[in-house]
Amino acid sequence: RKEFVDLYVNYVLNESIRKPFEDFMQGFLRGCPARKWKMFLPVELQIVLQGHAKFDWHLLEKNVTYIQYTKLDRTIRNFWTVFHKLPEEKKKMFLAFVSGSDQIPGYGLEYFTFSIADPQVQNPDEFYPFANTCRHILFLPR
Repeated sequence: RKEFVDLYVNYVLNESIRKPFEDFMQGFLRGCPARKWKMFLPVELQIVLQGHAKFDWHLLEKNVTYIQYTKLDRTIRNFWTVFHKLPEEKKKMFLAFVSGSDQIPGYGLEYFTFSIADPQVQNPDEFYPFANTCRHILFLPR
């Protein structure tokens, strides 16, 4: 029985996926040569590929730059008050709205910056917030 179980487990976890995995590995290595990835530990490689899993949202607030706003403007204070009350999933959705990804890049949140800008529109009540994901700018009407 033990031999049967060992052979079955080997088949399911190794032999049955060998060909698809080899095809995947060949394609992956074509775009990402293995010698470049060997310098990373598995945990580091996971961070490079997936980004950080833990978020310090107060650090994100600290790294924001303001365009036509100051940190003490009522709109900005209200924004951060509401933001910090959001559940984790909604905060990640906001991050995706501003940057195009709900993950923090591998270099870490302490180096991730974005800007909040006043779009300076005639009637701010008629405009929704919008973002420039390439430059990480949130345009927040007053």
